[in-house]
Amino acid sequence: MNANELRDKTPDELRDQLVQLKKEAFNLRFQQATGQIENTARMRTVRRDVARIKTVLNQKAADAASAE
Repeated sequence: MNANELRDKTPDELRDQLVQLKKEAFNLRFQQATGQIENTARMRTVRRDVARIKTVLNQKAADAASAE
């Protein structure tokens, strides 16, 4: 996932994607705790994607606030 791709999306789309990624992160943590996780690198990518989405959402909120 690229930050430029995220900037093209609407805030609602970003929030939906954020919810999906947080659910996936929860499931991955659960799999890790039970020893069933297959791709441990996925946890890192999900965590970073969540951070990217939050950053873009905050940037969009700051742009909207400064435009008023």
